Order: sequence, then C-alpha cells, then structure tokens
Amino acid sequence: MERKNISSGVVWEDIVGYSRAVRVGNIVEVAGTTATNSSGEVIGKANPYEQTLFILQKIEQALVQAGAALHHVVRTRIYVTDINQWQEVGRAHGEVFGAIKPASTMVQVQALINPELLVEIEATAIL
Repeated sequence: MERKNISSGVVWEDIVGYSRAVRVGNIVEVAGTTATNSSGEVIGKANPYEQTLFILQKIEQALVQAGAALHHVVRTRIYVTDINQWQEVGRAHGEVFGAIKPASTMVQVQALINPELLVEIEATAIL
C-alpha cells in the first residue's frame, strides 16, 4: 500500500523523526497534537477548553491534507495533565465530535513536553 506522510512543517518533526499524520491505504493516523501554533507559541494558556478546540482544528487540517475529514475519525486519545479539567476538555471534544461519536479515551499524564500544555490528542480515521 502507498504511504503518505503529512508534515506540518515544524522543526521538531525532523529532529524527533515523526509526521503530523500518516495515511496508509484507507487509514489515517494523526500524531499527538498540542495547542502550539506554527511559531511554537502555546494557544489558550491555562485554558483546557481553548487548547482542545485549537488542537481539534489542527487535527482537522491534517486530516484534510491526508484526504480525510472529521467524520472519518473512529478513535481519539486524549491526554490531560489534570483530570479535574476533564469537563472543559470533554465539552470542546463534544462540540466537534458530538454527532460523530468516535471511540475515545481520556487519561491523565504526569506532564507534556511544555508545562503550559494541558492537553494532547491523537486521532485515527478510516475512510
């Protein structure tokens, strides 16, 4: 099967050796995505709801580049640094995926790569 790597163009992709998303056949895997813009600035500092919405917009952009859309998403994995903020994260996720209802997991992690980051999300889409 043909493999298509989707790049967001950030320097970390080459340093770490990863792609924003990878499409193989009818499957698209979107890497862990955080609320950082193309300049590396954190969007929605101290606001898990804003971070989640920004992340889901970035995921949608990667899906489109891979020839997919949000309605193709069958799985999300949500990592939060404070599980007590689950309602704000869940509210944003529900606003985007409420009608789609992918399988989803939310877990608390000790830390993300930048202490200002509160949420990281991965997604799997099947076309």
